Amino acid sequence: MANKTNINVLWDKIFKVSGLIVTLLGLVVLAVLLIDIFSEGFSRLSWDFITHYPSRHPERAGILSSLVGTIWVMAITAALAIPIGVMAAIYLEEYAKKSWLTNLIEINIANLAGVPSVIYGLLGLGVFVNFLALERSIIAGGATLALLALPIIIMSTREALRAVPPSIREASLALGASRWQTVSTMVLPAAIPGILTGVILSLSRAIGETAPLIVVGALTYIPFLPESPITGEFPFISLAGLKDPFSVLPIQIFNWVSRPQHGFIVNAAAAIIVLLTITFMMNAVAVWLRHKYQKKIRW
Repeated sequence: MANKTNINVLWDKIFKVSGLIVTLLGLVVLAVLLIDIFSEGFSRLSWDFITHYPSRHPERAGILSSLVGTIWVMAITAALAIPIGVMAAIYLEEYAKKSWLTNLIEINIANLAGVPSVIYGLLGLGVFVNFLALERSIIAGGATLALLALPIIIMSTREALRAVPPSIREASLALGASRWQTVSTMVLPAAIPGILTGVILSLSRAIGETAPLIVVGALTYIPFLPESPITGEFPFISLAGLKDPFSVLPIQIFNWVSRPQHGFIVNAAAAIIVLLTITFMMNAVAVWLRHKYQKKIRW
C-alpha cells in the first residue's frame, strides 16, 4: 500500500512538472513571436501609417481602408451573431424539450464549431453572395463571419446558463414569475460573465480570419473607404456602405508578407501590432464587463 501511495505521489509530481514545462514553453514561444513582431514593426507605427491608403511603395503604404473595413465587418458580425447565438442558446437550454430533434441540433452545433473556416467562406459565397445577391460586400463578409462565430457563442452561452444554480429558477417560478421573467431577470444576468467570455472568444477568432473573406471576395488592395453611415440629411443614418467592397487587416497583412520587399514585411508587422491592439481592447472591455456583473451576483 505504501509503495502504491509513493508511486501515485511520484506521478502527481511528474504531471505537475510536465504541465509547468508545457505552459512555460507556450509562453516562451508567444514571447518570442511578440518580441520579433514589435522589434520589426513598432518603428513603423505612426499616424500617417494609420491614416494612409495602401500603396505600391512600402514607405507610403498605410492601413486606413483595411482598418475601417475591419471595424465595419466586426460590427456586422457582432450585431448578427450575438443576439442570434444568445437567443438560440436560451431556447435550447431553457425552453426546448429533450428529443431526437434537439439532440440532432446540439450535435450539429458542436460539429460546426470545428469546421474549417474556409468552408464557411464557401457557404457565404453560395448563400450571401450568389443566392441573396449581396455581392462581394461588407455585409456578405460580416454575415459569413457571423456564421463562423455562432457555434462558439451558442455553446458557451449554454454552458453559462447551466452554471446558474437550479434553485434560482425554482425560487423564481415558485413566487409566481413566468418562464420568461425568470430567464430574463434572474438566469440571464447571472450568466452574463460566462456569455461575455464566449462572445469575446468567438469575435477574437473571427477578427483574425482570412480564408472565409478571401472566398467571399474581400479585396487585397482598396484605395477608398466605404460610404459613411452618418449623413447630413434626415434620418442622418445610411446603410448604403454595407454594399461597398472592402478589405480587412488580416488580408492586408497576408498581401504584404507575400511581397519580396523588406519594407512590406515591416508594414505587415506594424499592422499585426494594430490588430493585436484591437483584440486586446476587445478582451479588456469583456473582462471589465464580466468583473462588473460578477460583483453584482450573490448566490
